[in-house]
Amino acid sequence: PQHVMETVIVGNTAMHHFLCGLPVAQLGASPYVPAVSSSLTYPASDIGLSIAPAGRVHMPQNIAGYVGGDHTSALLITSQLSAEFPVVLVDIGTNTEISLVLPGEIYTCSTASGPAFEGAHIRDGMRAAPGAIDRLKIRDGQVEVNTIDSAKPVGICGTGILTAVSEMVDAGILDEKGSINKSCEGVRVIERKAEFLLVPAAETGHGRDIVVTRKDVNEIQLAKAAIRAGIEILLDSAGVIAEDVKSWVIAGAFGTFLDLGSAVKIGMFPNVPLDRFLQVGNAAGMGAKQMLLSISKRTAAKQLTGKVQYIELTTRKDFTDKYMQAMYLGD
Repeated sequence: PQHVMETVIVGNTAMHHFLCGLPVAQLGASPYVPAVSSSLTYPASDIGLSIAPAGRVHMPQNIAGYVGGDHTSALLITSQLSAEFPVVLVDIGTNTEISLVLPGEIYTCSTASGPAFEGAHIRDGMRAAPGAIDRLKIRDGQVEVNTIDSAKPVGICGTGILTAVSEMVDAGILDEKGSINKSCEGVRVIERKAEFLLVPAAETGHGRDIVVTRKDVNEIQLAKAAIRAGIEILLDSAGVIAEDVKSWVIAGAFGTFLDLGSAVKIGMFPNVPLDRFLQVGNAAGMGAKQMLLSISKRTAAKQLTGKVQYIELTTRKDFTDKYMQAMYLGD
């Protein structure tokens, strides 16, 4: 470590502020303004980072209270992926940052998509670990599951629950409002609440049934509706329609393994050709590496943030209507 002279650190605005010892109270109240938006370069010793005595830390610009330097870093990568515009970047997480990139301007927003895509708030939800159902098919009423490491199923991760909802819509088990059809094979009613059986207890790794409940479906509806509403508001703000977007860049850990067909089918993304989607994984990390190795990339990142028009969704009168419309399962 003592040989390391330079580091680049990226994260959301709250992470950035905590690391730097900046005030954070204003991030929890409208209009959610960062204490510092400009890039920072400072001695690593200021934050107790044990590298070379003269080592430095660089942190790129924050864009807004809920759009941090990690999204700036992801934008740097996105700008290199397509020579044609418009491009949409969707960095999926508990907060999902979305940008619409045009030749001379960038429209950006953040949506509270929640932790459902990470398996949280799902009855049998779990992180993407051995035994997690990550994909499934429903054929003639029978469920065929795929698990991580081919282990016995013990739960369902974010990609699995998204695929499950899509397959249940296809099979007629779910209607467009997310209600479960009680007459379908595999559906049972317990304490007057319908649920769909994915894996019976005898076939699981922990001896308990794995099911999808109406509440689970609602969690996915809430998460995907937030993302879709954000996309639609950016498109409207720029006067662009989804069909005109040349590339849809999907970033983030969840975005790496997302089944795009399922996401489009339930309406998370507009119904455009799947070959326009690029799943790039940890774009923020890739951008950080470039800024570590190149001063010119740091300059390029600064120039990108200078083009950003940030849209605060809570101030948009049309957000609620678009959000409620996006709750439906289907485009």
